[in-house]
Amino acid sequence: MESLSSCGIVLAVLSVAAVSYLCGSVPVGYLIGRMHGIDIRTQGSGNIGATNVTRVIGSRWGKLCFFLDFFKGMLPVVLISILTPGAVLAFLPDSWFSGAVILPDPWGIFPSVAAFAAVSGHIWPCWLGFRGGKGVSTAAGAVFALNPPALLSAGAVWAVVFFASRYVSLASLLAAASMPLWAILFRAAGLTRSTVPEIALFTLLALLTIVKHTSNIRRLVQGTENRFVKKTDPEKDGK
Repeated sequence: MESLSSCGIVLAVLSVAAVSYLCGSVPVGYLIGRMHGIDIRTQGSGNIGATNVTRVIGSRWGKLCFFLDFFKGMLPVVLISILTPGAVLAFLPDSWFSGAVILPDPWGIFPSVAAFAAVSGHIWPCWLGFRGGKGVSTAAGAVFALNPPALLSAGAVWAVVFFASRYVSLASLLAAASMPLWAILFRAAGLTRSTVPEIALFTLLALLTIVKHTSNIRRLVQGTENRFVKKTDPEKDGK
C-alpha cells in the first residue's frame, strides 16, 4: 500500500486519534486512589495527576503516577511512528523504521495527532465523565517521544522554576511555553529534525496548558497560590 485517498487519510487520522485517546484516558491517579480506598477527585485539589497523588497518598505513589502518565503519552507516539514512514524518533535506531510502510502518512502528522489525542485522553477521560488531570505528565511523555532535546530543555526550565519558587503550576506553565521555542531553536541549529506539525503541536500543548491552569494563574497574580509541599507537611499545595 503506497498511498491513501483523502478519505482514507481522514479515516486513518481518526483511527490514530481514537487509539491514542483511549491509551491516554487510562486514569492512573484515580486507580491509585481506589487502591487506597479513596476517590482522589475528592481529596486535595481534586486533580487525578501526580501532584495531587503525591500530596494525598505519598511521594512513592506520586512518582509511580507520573511515570505511568508519562508512559501513556509516549507509547502511542512511538507505536504510530514505527508504523509510518519517515519517523524521526531520536532515541530509536533507524532500523526500526525500515521495510514496508504499514500506515502511509503523506502529511507527516500522525505522530503529532497521536500525541495530542493521548494528552486529550488524560484531560478528558471518557471513564470519569470527561473530567481528568491537567495533562502535564502525559504531554511530557508525548513530547519526549517526538523531540527528546526539547523535552529535556523544558524539563530544565521546570526544575529551575520549581526549586526557585516551589510553585508546580508556575513551573509547568513556563516549561510548556518554552517547548515550541526549544523545538524551533534546535531545528534552526540543525540539532533536531523538528517538523512543522510537531512545532504546531508543541504550541497547541502550551496553549492548552495555559487554559487548564487559568485558576492557578489567577491565584499566582493574586498571591494566593500555595507552594508545593509533601504529604507530611500540613500546608496545602494549590495545584
